[in-house]
Amino acid sequence: MLKKTKEQGQKKMVHAVASAKKAAAAERNNGKKGKNTKIIGRMGELVVERHVNYILAVEKINFLSIPQTARQRKDDFESVVMEHLRINGAYWGLTTLDILGKIETVNIDEVVSWVMKCQHGSGGFGGNIGHDAHVLYTLSAVQILALFDKMNVLDIDKVSNCLQNEDGSFSGDMWGEVDTRFSYVAMCCLSLLRRLDMINVEKAVKYIVSCKNLDGGFRCTPGAESHAGQSDSSN
Repeated sequence: MLKKTKEQGQKKMVHAVASAKKAAAAERNNGKKGKNTKIIGRMGELVVERHVNYILAVEKINFLSIPQTARQRKDDFESVVMEHLRINGAYWGLTTLDILGKIETVNIDEVVSWVMKCQHGSGGFGGNIGHDAHVLYTLSAVQILALFDKMNVLDIDKVSNCLQNEDGSFSGDMWGEVDTRFSYVAMCCLSLLRRLDMINVEKAVKYIVSCKNLDGGFRCTPGAESHAGQSDSSN
């Protein structure tokens, strides 16, 4: 029942995104670019320009040339406590712009330059400039570069230095935290880099299966409780 509900939810989401993209394409073809442009589809009425302006305002805090008011906002409490995961937020915002058909509203070169400044000497990426590398942030960095078709700026071999352990699990960083979600993230990243050959897939699968509980859910490590986050990643 849960599997059926999940599949139905995924189908609805795919359909909704497809409808939004189709409507956005039609809007561009018709030349309707006014500030009150709307997309109407299965997602309901969407005032595109307002969403775009909001996302751009947030993204400017991340990596664009920013005015004094935005610099002041970087010192706000909300900005400081989210500083360590800016690259994730950038990916979410840029993906939204792409779905809305407005990806051209950002300066690609500036974004790519900022992303590369987040790379750590180990090859992985941090959540922001000067932060420690982690597999979660590395995936977002690779996804952003893939979105812009800029994978050529990467040293693929350096980034592909995976953190797979002997038991098939994956560590998120150099300190060794293990989570089945990291298995999913690492394999997604390596798939985008076309370097899945660098890991032992059989061991990876065996480890994930060992994290399955009697209730059908999955845990982050053997012996832990089931969690929706781990169950989704493991499936």
